[in-house]
Amino acid sequence: MSTDAGPVWPAGYDKRHLDETDSTNAAALRLIPDIAGPTWVTATRQTAARGRRGRAWHQPEGNLAASLALRLTAPPTVAALRSFSAALAVAETLEAHGAAPDDVTLKWPNDVLLQGRKAAGILLESRAMEGGMLALAVGIGINLAIAPPQDRLDATALPAISLAEAAGAAPTPGTALDVLAEKYAHWEDLLGTYGFAPLRAAWLARAARLGQKVTARLPGESVTGIFETIDADGSLILRGSAGSRPIAAAEVFF
Repeated sequence: MSTDAGPVWPAGYDKRHLDETDSTNAAALRLIPDIAGPTWVTATRQTAARGRRGRAWHQPEGNLAASLALRLTAPPTVAALRSFSAALAVAETLEAHGAAPDDVTLKWPNDVLLQGRKAAGILLESRAMEGGMLALAVGIGINLAIAPPQDRLDATALPAISLAEAAGAAPTPGTALDVLAEKYAHWEDLLGTYGFAPLRAAWLARAARLGQKVTARLPGESVTGIFETIDADGSLILRGSAGSRPIAAAEVFF
């Protein structure tokens, strides 16, 4: 819970900061066998940071790179719902630091937008552990101070934006992490207590291009249709000429 003095670090969560690592997700996965509970891993520098499908992730100084290390008993499909917890927590973190609520939207499956441009990305990576446990790293990168220039992005990627550009100022990565951890813990608690339903409703209330035409690119095909909703498993539901179709994993283009 936040107080007038600022966010309160959530009970049961640890944090570790590294001056340099290959990627915070890789560091989090290495750490999971030895942690007592959920642990946030941050780094000043990443030498091999990456986004979805192995793309390089640019991390200028002043931006936040953080991964939450989790050890779960949930199946991979349920573990994957943490991408929605993370997206909601990032959206609330941006708003807590000056972003206008109407400017913050969520792009399925794992981007957070400010003024229609990408401000943050989320990457989940998992590994099977002994005893049926699952090691999960919830990686989050937020453009706090600086956004990568367009020439560093894929030609089809949305333009990027920083919180500093949108709100006029940005917190330090450490300050942003304190808020992010508090917000994430709230959504994690809801997920554990009530299931995906409250997260689904909150996510849809912020969804970018809901009710509009989008294109989902899957291996071997592209599907264009009206973005109807997300279902109880977090899949994208597109309505086309042949009816509604659930899509579990894809890249979405506007």
